[in-house]
Amino acid sequence: MLDISGDRGVLKDIIREGAGELVTPDASVLVKYSGYLEHMDKPFDSNCLRKTPRLMKLGEDITLWGMELGLLSMRRGELARFLFKPTYAYGTLGCPPLIPPNTTVLFEIELLDFLDSAESDKFCALSSEQQDQFPLQKVLKVAATEREFGNYLFRQNRFYDAKVRYKRLERPTTALRYGEQALIIDQKNAKALFRCGQACLLMTEYQKARDFLVRAQKEQPFNHDINNELKKLASYYRDYTDKEKEMCHRMFAPCDNGSTVKQGTTRKQLPNGLLVINLSFVATSLYKRGLREEGHEKAFSSQTFSEVIYKLLLSALSETTCQYQK
Repeated sequence: MLDISGDRGVLKDIIREGAGELVTPDASVLVKYSGYLEHMDKPFDSNCLRKTPRLMKLGEDITLWGMELGLLSMRRGELARFLFKPTYAYGTLGCPPLIPPNTTVLFEIELLDFLDSAESDKFCALSSEQQDQFPLQKVLKVAATEREFGNYLFRQNRFYDAKVRYKRLERPTTALRYGEQALIIDQKNAKALFRCGQACLLMTEYQKARDFLVRAQKEQPFNHDINNELKKLASYYRDYTDKEKEMCHRMFAPCDNGSTVKQGTTRKQLPNGLLVINLSFVATSLYKRGLREEGHEKAFSSQTFSEVIYKLLLSALSETTCQYQK
């Protein structure tokens, strides 16, 4: 057997050769494995019965030092057996009652695929300001890696994991779509509901964000992250409505400061009670129906006002900001 560690602590026997490059130190690997004790035919640990083995990150998800060294010696498609001495496996204490002390174990490992995610992990750990300074070629490499991860997971119908990869690239629309597909499988998945709420918040779709986050909170009422995200949503929405109110105050301000308005246009004071409604709805609708800008003020015709504003008020009075402050 081939000595991988240099001290005969990890020995390797290749059953089937692989192809391509060796696994990189920061890769995420897709493997099938089975671990055996001496003189035992049944594995004490195996993932071979899983329909789709999960991706494992070297240095994070793999706990056996020997397995990590073994994987670094493998290529895509390779199948090999490894002997791990106690130093490279479960140590002098073992893992009672399953693994006795000072036990050498045999692992059979098949490397299905791997993705080099070192550059991607480094990029996603940076602040927004640092990401802006990242070299373009490396950014393109990161985007390609994350897309490859997401597409792979999507093909495996692992929608929640795929959504997480897309969210790392600040692609909330794609993240939301895959999150909603995950919810088709499990409507009460708190993590999926939480991530969908985050994606909607990034897209400033505050009502949808609140709906997802409230559903997530219902499943996990004491979840710190979910509760903090609801507070964040309330803060963002208050800032948003404050800006809209300020804009509408300027739009509806009385013309008593000597400013001139073209013939055929009228300025109206902000109607009483409008402060408690969703002003963005009124402002946006007015603008779409012909509101036009004059200098630093806004003006609209009296006909536009009479035909539109009262209809808008009837439909908008039920839209309050209170729901975001519950």
